[in-house]
Amino acid sequence: MRIITGKARGVRLSTLPGEDTRPTAERVKEAAFSAIQFNIEGRRVLDLFGGSGQLALEALSRGAASAVIVDSSKKAAEIIRANAAKAGFERDARVICADWREYVKTASGKASFDLVFLDPPYKDGFLDEVLKRISAAGLLAEGCIAVCESAEGGIPLPPDGYTAKLYRYGKTYITILRSEADVI
Repeated sequence: MRIITGKARGVRLSTLPGEDTRPTAERVKEAAFSAIQFNIEGRRVLDLFGGSGQLALEALSRGAASAVIVDSSKKAAEIIRANAAKAGFERDARVICADWREYVKTASGKASFDLVFLDPPYKDGFLDEVLKRISAAGLLAEGCIAVCESAEGGIPLPPDGYTAKLYRYGKTYITILRSEADVI
């Protein structure tokens, strides 16, 4: 697993061994970033299920302004910090070891993001719950783009005011949610 392009192009990233983390396949990551490539520069990023941090770090490499990467595993948070340092983004990436629900509660009214990555454990209906909570907490800034990864049964419905575009890569689905105000 590596950063595909940008400032940290080619930097190899580490991940937790075993099945606890399911890193996004490189071809899926490349396709998702191709779909949003003109909407990354200067954005504030939230990666709510960080794993290795690869999605947020890729966004930083492509010009995002900052990133908050959340994961509930201490070991994953350590790997994310090491990956951020290896890629040269230790100042731009804030790593938080917390359950996603706790982070959403804590950040409510204090933070908002322009680009959100949601790659949680695959479970039917889970992304709908996550989107509902982060939307209610005000974490989606005006014009926010959300990139969601799921299996077929977990494809999220767009929250009010958002449109969805769905991409399929084998058994993996990427749903890109965009504010209706930004879609012309």
